Amino acid sequence: MTPGLFASIVLIHLAAAISPGPSFVVALRTAATEGFRVAVALAIGFGLGALLWAAAAMAGLAVLFRLVPSLFLALKLAGAGFLFYIAYMMWSHAKEPLSLGRSPDLQPRSAFSAAARFGFLTFATNPKPAVFFGAVFVGLLPAEMSFGWRLAILSAIFLNETLWYILVARVFSLRKAREAYLKFKVWIDRAFGSLLVLLGLKIALT
Repeated sequence: MTPGLFASIVLIHLAAAISPGPSFVVALRTAATEGFRVAVALAIGFGLGALLWAAAAMAGLAVLFRLVPSLFLALKLAGAGFLFYIAYMMWSHAKEPLSLGRSPDLQPRSAFSAAARFGFLTFATNPKPAVFFGAVFVGLLPAEMSFGWRLAILSAIFLNETLWYILVARVFSLRKAREAYLKFKVWIDRAFGSLLVLLGLKIALT
């Protein structure tokens, strides 16, 4: 492993991380509806999910999928089902009004339990990172790596995912962005819900 190869792996993963997908839709909506703090916890959950996939890839994920194709099929169907569930929740609650502020008596969702767990589950059941880490990522790794380089790569993967979605959270938790979202909430939620259905179908059928 050389510093140049390490930089290449990190940059390729960053490009994959910022490409639109289910995680981006969930992060945007969470930031707009629940604020920056909860969206940051969601981002940490995404980072932990990426860490899981990267570690699994290093441990031979691609080989496992080739040996047991039904395992990857089950993962795809579970991931599609989870996206359908999120889409259903968006559609069913699209007309419910939201407030920009919170009542002093209303406790926000526990960030490091509910939001982080939901972020991790969203990422862990999404076959998009499974394909990236199981095919592209493992192809970039040299056959022999020291423990230090492995730790550096895993740390970079976690930071890429987490910091990117914290940036998304910062932008869409701003008051003007939230007001724009709330103004068109019904249509945005239904559009996002429809997008997640299409993503789920693509995952299940490809």
